[in-house]
Amino acid sequence: MVTNIIQIGNSKGIILPSEVLKQLRLSLKSAVSISLDGNNIVIKAQPRQGWAEAAKRAHENGDDEL
Repeated sequence: MVTNIIQIGNSKGIILPSEVLKQLRLSLKSAVSISLDGNNIVIKAQPRQGWAEAAKRAHENGDDEL
């Protein structure tokens, strides 16, 4: 996949195709981490903070049963 760097206000950015966003379950304002790996830019979806602990508490309280 090839895309171009574009101007966004005073910053620069890239357009992520909707297929990529769907596959990663990302939407507008989703948190991601950006890092460099050699000459590569790596963008990773960040899990929502606190959800794992909330799910654990719900299970312990029996709130996850139908």
